[in-house]
Amino acid sequence: MDSMTPGRKLVLGIQMLFVAFGALVLVPLLTGLDPSIALFTAGAGTLLFHALTGGAVPIFLASSFAFIAPIQFAMKQFGPGATAGALFCAGLVYLVFSAMARVGGRELLNRYLPPIVTGPVIMVIGLKLAPVAVGMTRSFDGGTPDGRAVFIAACALLTAVAAVMYGKKLLSLIPVLCGIVVGYLVALAMGVVDFTPVREAAWFQIPWTAALAKGTFAKPVFDVAAILYMLPVALAPAIEHVGDVLAISSVTGKDYLKSPGLHRTLLGDGLATSLAGLLGGPPNTTYSEVTGAVALTKATDPGLMRIAAVAAMILAFAGKLGAVLRTIPAPVMGGIMLLLFGMIAAIGVNSLVKARVDMSRSRNLVIASVILTAGIGDMTFSCGRFCLGGIGLAGLVGVLLNLLLPGTNESHAEEK
Repeated sequence: MDSMTPGRKLVLGIQMLFVAFGALVLVPLLTGLDPSIALFTAGAGTLLFHALTGGAVPIFLASSFAFIAPIQFAMKQFGPGATAGALFCAGLVYLVFSAMARVGGRELLNRYLPPIVTGPVIMVIGLKLAPVAVGMTRSFDGGTPDGRAVFIAACALLTAVAAVMYGKKLLSLIPVLCGIVVGYLVALAMGVVDFTPVREAAWFQIPWTAALAKGTFAKPVFDVAAILYMLPVALAPAIEHVGDVLAISSVTGKDYLKSPGLHRTLLGDGLATSLAGLLGGPPNTTYSEVTGAVALTKATDPGLMRIAAVAAMILAFAGKLGAVLRTIPAPVMGGIMLLLFGMIAAIGVNSLVKARVDMSRSRNLVIASVILTAGIGDMTFSCGRFCLGGIGLAGLVGVLLNLLLPGTNESHAEEK
């Protein structure tokens, strides 16, 4: 990758943004936040993460799905200002996890988050997102199923598969971009691309000015009730972060838990979330979709993520260009995500295989089974205004079972 030409790096970097784009803007659209601000905070957060980790980890940070329901509630209950302040404080929770990782290191990881816990959690990350991908392939607006949507998604998926399996040189490195381009062209030919957003968009826009006018942004206000409501939610993406760092380590063959260290990656992720909250964007998290793209393309250069980050920040101000990206039909992205989310689940299986976890042991079967069922089934625990569910609860239950059940753990394999 070091010998790659600047042009190829630019294409691959933009491809990483394409992979993240659908989910990146979906979160603010679902929660009442501003998509353009989300683009900017994803880029700024990614650059901050890379600055704090020495630019060594090929990770892209963007909107966290774990915060969708909490943000929806907070926006209605407390308003956008208090929600932004609460999200800033939620990012600071990562500093506690970072301190724990710095003191305990790999030994702490192997004790509290061994492969039998993190492997199934990684699988849940991919499988939990699977319905999102499938839903995007069935219709254009999440409503009535449409055969045209399935056909477009299939064209995008098959093109990506063909590019990675049979593509030569550059084509083999950009299967996701190839799938998007072909899927978009098919959608154009079928007359299902709506250019209304492009016609209505300005060439240049200040995201915060537009968001203030629409009521989707307000200066952060630090409301105690909103903060206490939001803080526990940080547990879910923190556990997800560990799984994603292990996943990208598995993909690249480098041990990022050792260098730059889990404490630095957690710190970068947390401060990126706090920065996003201050600026009015959704919390950031390590993006499994981009990890899947790295696994698919073998493009492991961290500089590609910084290119994607800068492109995202530019798109936040380029009204017309951002609008063009928003015209990509959901089935196109859904077809690509069918491949990427499945690869994340496969990476979780691979982590169990690499650690030689003995799945014939009753202890391991119980831990893995409960994590998978609780995570995929979206198990939720509520007590007053405290609510924990999904990936976060599944991971926490896995940690507790691992500590309470008799027997020893298999350790994370040392990277060679």
